[in-house]
Amino acid sequence: MIHLDKELNERQLKAVTTIDGPILIIAGAGSGKTRVITYRIARMLEKGIPQSNILALTFTNKAAREMENRVKELTGKKLQSLTVSTFHAFGVKILREEIEILGYRKNFSIYDSTDKCDLIKECLRECKLYGEKTDLRKMEMLFSNIKIGSLKWGEGADNTYKDTYNEYQRSLQIYNALDFDDLLTLPIGIFEKHPEILEKYRRRFRYILVDEFQDTSLIQYKLLRLLAKDTGGKSNICVVGDDDQSIYSWRGANYGNLLLFEKDFPNILEIKLEQNYRSTTTILEAANNLISHNMSRKGKTLWSGNGEGRPIELSYPPNESAEAAFIAATIKKLRYSEQRNYGHFGVLVRTNNQFDTIEEAFLAESIPYRVSGGTSFFERKEIRDILSYLRVIANHDDDVNLLRIINTPRRGIGKASIQAAATVAKKNHSSLYDAFYSKGGIEEFIELIQSSKEEFFSGGALSEKVRKFVDKIDYWSYLVSEHSKDEKKARWKYTNIEYLFRMIKDWENDADNLDCGLYAYLNRISLLTRTDGEDDNGSSAGGKVNLMTIHASKGLEFPVVFIAGAEDGIIPHERSLEDGNDAPSSRNANPMEEERRLFYVAITRARDKLYITSCQKRRRGQNDAEKSPSPFLSEIPQHLVDCKEKEETEDKVEDADAFFKRMKERFS
Repeated sequence: MIHLDKELNERQLKAVTTIDGPILIIAGAGSGKTRVITYRIARMLEKGIPQSNILALTFTNKAAREMENRVKELTGKKLQSLTVSTFHAFGVKILREEIEILGYRKNFSIYDSTDKCDLIKECLRECKLYGEKTDLRKMEMLFSNIKIGSLKWGEGADNTYKDTYNEYQRSLQIYNALDFDDLLTLPIGIFEKHPEILEKYRRRFRYILVDEFQDTSLIQYKLLRLLAKDTGGKSNICVVGDDDQSIYSWRGANYGNLLLFEKDFPNILEIKLEQNYRSTTTILEAANNLISHNMSRKGKTLWSGNGEGRPIELSYPPNESAEAAFIAATIKKLRYSEQRNYGHFGVLVRTNNQFDTIEEAFLAESIPYRVSGGTSFFERKEIRDILSYLRVIANHDDDVNLLRIINTPRRGIGKASIQAAATVAKKNHSSLYDAFYSKGGIEEFIELIQSSKEEFFSGGALSEKVRKFVDKIDYWSYLVSEHSKDEKKARWKYTNIEYLFRMIKDWENDADNLDCGLYAYLNRISLLTRTDGEDDNGSSAGGKVNLMTIHASKGLEFPVVFIAGAEDGIIPHERSLEDGNDAPSSRNANPMEEERRLFYVAITRARDKLYITSCQKRRRGQNDAEKSPSPFLSEIPQHLVDCKEKEETEDKVEDADAFFKRMKERFS
């Protein structure tokens, strides 16, 4: 027996116990949304509703697994016939049963983006429309928009490619293959053309729950409406969402579905969850005031019983390097002064290119971290290539890194040679390098590694040795050959390598660094950037700082949050504002309001303490550009903010240094 009245507040209890009819739950940030959904499913099972009659839909496989596991914990039951899945996985489930009615075989393949682009290229050639300058990704997007109904031929879509699209569709059926969009559009087509099949699924899934409803696309909503719309007025559908956290319009999310839901299901019960269990009153008041400037939203005011908490700290560092140093120093200081785990810290950025300087500062301070929602500096191909070379020079028995760079740049070492060496290595229980060495035939590569080993372990600065080695293998020419049609991209990638040189040099120049050799540097990179299976909040003893984009932070929370780069042009992002305007009539495509929602999501990730930094200057290309604070900062009430000027920010970094100096003296 689940004691709901002890586990849930009044509104949560109403949302859980009202089983029948259409229900819209507006769940504010930190209001216990997942708890409500899982308790609601558990309540249904307790009331005797069969598992097979319940359908719960969410957006990621991870969220679906977590939801199912929490229901298992609550009920103690095996969930053999409960359907908890993503929209696309549910589409696959339908198609595995029904696709033969469309002329496909049940053992269909699902094409990923690469497969899809290859087929589009093939079809363009069939139609004599393929050229070297054809942008296959744009064609992929065009075909997707046509398929889901966002565009029509002659109405926003160039008729030139209509025959190619038709050829693409025919080819998919010939190959018995589906693309990602088919996983939703084909079930809808089956339901619309075959009402007896639709009725079968309506009888099967009599209770439908949808998580993160504000992130549904129009095509996903259409599938839901078909399943849930009961002509007898007994639609048992519960959708849970928050229009203030709708931040995915760029991938098709349409938070206007909230209005459509109210229109399509007129006898709706609306329940607002406004008690926040996560953040302090200060953080919530800041978030509430910010989001109140959006006109297209359902009104609600989050409140918390967690106390006032500390003020939000707003700093204006002179540039991104000072910003990163401030974040790193503050994390280290709070970790010791407040006995915090590294995993208690979340550092949120708007764009991937903000990662570099923050990663550099973390490495300089030996702060372990993980990157989410973007590519870590050390995961970029060009950086991984150079580091792989260094690892093979340091240890030629490293087969993984050896295989990565043996033909980078290309040396004409064929697969047959690699396979032959692998056979020798297996027979002799040796590394691939030794197998190559004994076999011969790739003397140039072996000579490169051997001679470089001697150079790297002789005297001199490591950063200069790495620079000379990159010149030695002529990596620049390799980049140019790989990006022959886009030299700008090649230059950008080489700029990242030059940034690596600088990072190594800064590390060498650190007075506290007693070992500046290759082994020490590689060990340091491995320890600070490896993935070790900790959970998202770093609950193990040391944990890792969570460095992520704001988009990736949605659904997460951290005791201490830093929002970096709160500057006009970054948030709101200038590119996001270029394609739209701030007109109230543009409800579903208002870029300024979506950027504000994104900042709202960032603020509401914080539980106890929030730091916001806004640089006075930021590097843009080869120059420093003057920056203005984000206009969103003026929408936060000033009495909630402790504003630090430039000098105070620098003093804070110096205070942190002094703190650690005292710690060293105490323990030495």
